[in-house]
Amino acid sequence: MAVATRAETEIAKWLADHEADMISLLEALVNTDSGSYYKQGVDAAGILIKEFLEARGIACDTIPIETHGDAVRATVSGTANGGNRPIVLMGHRDTVFPRGEPERRPFTIRDGRAYGPGVADMKAGLVMNAFVLAAFADLGGAPVPLVGLFTGDEEIGSPSSAPVIARETTNALAVFNSEPGRVSGNVVTGRKGGIFFRCTIKGKAAHSGANFADGVSAIGELAHKINAWHGFTDIDRGITVNVGLISGGQSVNTVAPVAACDIDTRFIRLADRDWLVEAITEIADRSFVSGTTATMEIMGEFKPLEQSPESADIFDLYTQAGRDSGLTIAGEFSGGCADSGIAASVGTPTICGVGPVGAHVHSPDEYMELSSFVPRAQTLARSILRMHTPG
Repeated sequence: MAVATRAETEIAKWLADHEADMISLLEALVNTDSGSYYKQGVDAAGILIKEFLEARGIACDTIPIETHGDAVRATVSGTANGGNRPIVLMGHRDTVFPRGEPERRPFTIRDGRAYGPGVADMKAGLVMNAFVLAAFADLGGAPVPLVGLFTGDEEIGSPSSAPVIARETTNALAVFNSEPGRVSGNVVTGRKGGIFFRCTIKGKAAHSGANFADGVSAIGELAHKINAWHGFTDIDRGITVNVGLISGGQSVNTVAPVAACDIDTRFIRLADRDWLVEAITEIADRSFVSGTTATMEIMGEFKPLEQSPESADIFDLYTQAGRDSGLTIAGEFSGGCADSGIAASVGTPTICGVGPVGAHVHSPDEYMELSSFVPRAQTLARSILRMHTPG
């Protein structure tokens, strides 16, 4: 166990002393309805965070976003001669749940676990980031500038926040993304990238009995395309293609004039991204059924999180900080996507899944382990201090 500096001892105690306050803010956030497409609710969650931080003297800016939740940017000044490159603490406020979910099953605590929509993914991580920022501010500042970035559309691919994240993380010293810690207690050192496509096909309507030959079936075309797209799946290469939603047709006795589908693609290596886009688009542009046309659009995109040597160094530092906070932490790969891939893609050392431990995310059984709240916050704070402590 490393010998804790005075600064580490002080900040660890500060965080432990504020555990009840952390739970109170978590309750308020979980009970705030913030599905990705409900801008008013996502912004309300941002206001809660902003009010908490500003009450502690932390400067906050709101970055307006027209179609989704605004981004909130908080800053804590640096105190040492560590330069101006910041450490960025990231998290998203939106959830996957429909309107009214917090009213149907509000924040509750049972057997040491907190429950509620988004409690682990990732409102507990938001609270942890906010309190780490508050701890440094209350104790006189951080070794280098800290930026807390709280965005509002990650669950739908960050279509509006991605440029903000890229801008804020470019040239940062490091990024810690506080997605939920794994059930094992581990963090995430690698993630798949993902692109979400929508393909819309047009055919020609005709009566399916009297004038069948006059019709051009958009559904028939879609069936051919689905088979072709699914053929690109290569498990060994880490590439999957899944048509997860389909729609189309006019009536059972009409040759379908329109059809559409949403496609989920995943990949491990950024180098595979362009190949996959080209392959998916080529099938969209090809007409298997003569007379059909198709349009394709990208609805959202995540870059993969690939561990660089610099990220590996920060991971080693983080795991040691975890040991000194009473935790045993290793790295895991996740097939899920997250905003951490954006930070990694601009060349910034990045670790994901550093938030409090949770499980069953995106489901009614989602929970967060309350016993992990303070130790994970302490680990993050220790990591920030050690990145700038000589020796």
